[in-house]
Amino acid sequence: MTAPKTRYFDSNATTSVAPEVLQSMLPYFTENWGNPSSPYRLGKKLVEPIELARESAAALIGADSSEVIFTSCGTESINTAITSCLYSQPAKKHIVTTAVEHSATKNSCAALAGRGYAVTYLPVNRDGSLDLGLFEASLRPDTAVVSIMWANNETGVLFPIAQIAAICRKRKILVHTDAVQIPGKLTIDVNELGVDLLSLSAHKFHGPKGVGLLYVRKGTPFWPLIIGGHQEEGNRGGTENVPYIVAFGRAAELARAISTQSRQKLAALRDSLENEIFSKIPGTSRNGAREPRLPNTTSISFTGVDAEALLMMFDQLGICASSGSACTTGSVAPSHVLTAMQLNPTEARSTIRFSLDYETTPEDVAFLMSHLPRLITELRSAASPRTAARLTSSKPALAAQAM
Repeated sequence: MTAPKTRYFDSNATTSVAPEVLQSMLPYFTENWGNPSSPYRLGKKLVEPIELARESAAALIGADSSEVIFTSCGTESINTAITSCLYSQPAKKHIVTTAVEHSATKNSCAALAGRGYAVTYLPVNRDGSLDLGLFEASLRPDTAVVSIMWANNETGVLFPIAQIAAICRKRKILVHTDAVQIPGKLTIDVNELGVDLLSLSAHKFHGPKGVGLLYVRKGTPFWPLIIGGHQEEGNRGGTENVPYIVAFGRAAELARAISTQSRQKLAALRDSLENEIFSKIPGTSRNGAREPRLPNTTSISFTGVDAEALLMMFDQLGICASSGSACTTGSVAPSHVLTAMQLNPTEARSTIRFSLDYETTPEDVAFLMSHLPRLITELRSAASPRTAARLTSSKPALAAQAM
């Protein structure tokens, strides 16, 4: 049996490796396979490609290349940032974060709490936004770091990182942001943003899995997480993953080249999907504020539907979507992001995240919508015929009010 064509709506989980990125990697698996730390030409000639990739990565975020540390992934970058702020300021024992962070931050902070550090988890409003007054009130003389994501990976909701950084700067508190979801979707300028540390991961913007970036502003105290050799100016031990670092640089070039018009078209396609869902399927609602958010992301709750069952039906049709973060898939617990936004467990378990990409087409959306209303009706009828009948008789316009 021929597998159906893949219709991909899960770009916040990962993206395909761009052909240009793959081509940039290949020579470093074959003829240019040496160790950059070696004294002979086979190794020494790899130093320049690494530094060119560093310059490209720095240009993506408006930084100096000396402020860029290559890592293995976003999770390592996040862990390094948080622990560095703590270990380089041993008198400070307090961390401020939010209740809706990615598991890389959430679980890192939980582990540090088990080692005696104090952690404040800021709540969010029903629309996923932060209360800046509450944030400022949470800061203490012993706050070592504020680690808050720029864009939520499940809802796309954006946090006011520049305002947060300005508040912290007055208090001389270090600020880290998980910006993993941002490249290619918004412009990044670390100087305008004002953060001290920032984390990225290449596979979120058409690079390979296995390489990330940590930006550390000049003058910021730094304590390596991985201790070893002199690599990365002593900031991260371990032989450089040359093919993947080169790939990061090429992916960064491609992300920088994405135009404002392309971003607007992506947002329009996302909005078209939302509008069709709200107009054709009663009992639906968006999770999170309409704006500000990423141009590609929407989180939709379908009353009376088990999201995991819907995803299995999607898979049979070649449709890829998610019920939340890829790093929590398989957990029986409802999304911590959605429960923090005051959804009850049933509502949280009825939620699907659709995250589009520049490769997503109107035809992909049309294919999804040619099946989605029927699938929702089938699942609701199987779960509760009475609820299904009530929702089916509802006017679609009522559902559209969630917009």
